[in-house]
Amino acid sequence: MIIANDSQDHTFVLARAAEIPGFDTAIRPAHERAMQFAHFDIDHFLRHHWQKRPLLIPNPWASWHNPLEPDELAGLACDDDVESRLVIGDGAQRQMESGPFAENRFAELAAGPWTLLVQAVDHYVPDVAALLQPFRFVPDWRIDDVMVSYASAGGGVGSHYDQYDVFLVQGLGQRRWRVGPLCDAQTPLLPHPDLRLIADFEASDEWVLGPGDILYVPPRYAHEGVAVGDDCMTYSIGFRAPSRAELVDGWCEDLAERMVEEDRYVDPDLERQACPGEITPAAIARLHGLVTQALADREAFARWFGAHNSMPKYDGDWRPDTPIGAATVRANLANGMTLARNPASRFVFMRQPQCHWLFVDGKRFDCESALAEQLCASSEITLDPKVAASAETHTVIAALIDQGSLAFIDDD
Repeated sequence: MIIANDSQDHTFVLARAAEIPGFDTAIRPAHERAMQFAHFDIDHFLRHHWQKRPLLIPNPWASWHNPLEPDELAGLACDDDVESRLVIGDGAQRQMESGPFAENRFAELAAGPWTLLVQAVDHYVPDVAALLQPFRFVPDWRIDDVMVSYASAGGGVGSHYDQYDVFLVQGLGQRRWRVGPLCDAQTPLLPHPDLRLIADFEASDEWVLGPGDILYVPPRYAHEGVAVGDDCMTYSIGFRAPSRAELVDGWCEDLAERMVEEDRYVDPDLERQACPGEITPAAIARLHGLVTQALADREAFARWFGAHNSMPKYDGDWRPDTPIGAATVRANLANGMTLARNPASRFVFMRQPQCHWLFVDGKRFDCESALAEQLCASSEITLDPKVAASAETHTVIAALIDQGSLAFIDDD
């Protein structure tokens, strides 16, 4: 982290985040090196393992290279805009600190196990973002981010379980992973103010992963990773899994905000009841219908979910000082300029009979199918000339640039 790391005394020299190529939000051509699988049967994996059981995937890459140096990860952890954590110790005695960290924090660490974890590194480092490409057999709307961890010998966050799928890609060094049974809300946890540690973890499988190896862990499977030696880096590619409670709460809140005060219970056919204290089945049916009829609007739900799901998790402000205007967009596209997507932005679309709904950072745009699909295809976009010539394209692109979701790449 920087790490210029002396394995004898564990001293660290930190690189500032701004020194990392591609870290800042200056618009520049991406320098992603192609990351692709040489041997991995995706269809077999989806049929037999996805959300079913863990799987060790021995180095499947065409050519594995570690996309981020430890010193660069440490530099990110010192940045105010980056979410990071430091877990020190082992067993139930682990302590957690939240970043950003002072530059001398890592030099102050005593001998012993510790782990640094940095969230959403793909938002800041194009080479880490490139790790997501091979995993796009899972739809983009399910992808969360890439968390990167660095651990000293024996370091780890303890036995735990997640509510989402994760691919654990070993970048540097070795990590021993142990995987146990399925867990749920009744699984006993150790008392800890910050970490959800399983009290009685019993492993059923164990593997030691080296550079390029991948471990897939489905939701709710207990697992524990421990660094074998120093300079252990792991890339955790996590996926979003909205809970029923989250969907009901968000959808109902959105519905309620758009309802008028006059939309109320009515009973113009009311008849006198023998027992005034009774809520009759007829009243319950009418009340229930009042709620379920609103919830049954599938098109309205789709519009809400597209906007909700595309809301960015972290802010990466690319908004220009002044609006770009459709005329400038038209001129730039006519000159063949390439667009770059803000790595913190989320782009998804839904097919509709007359157009596509394009959702970007919580906003919906009705646009031609070709435009929506090209914008969602990759992180850098050179539009098809026919699409680039459309006035609708100029309007949509200008709006996306003004809200900070897109920018033109300027080679100069």
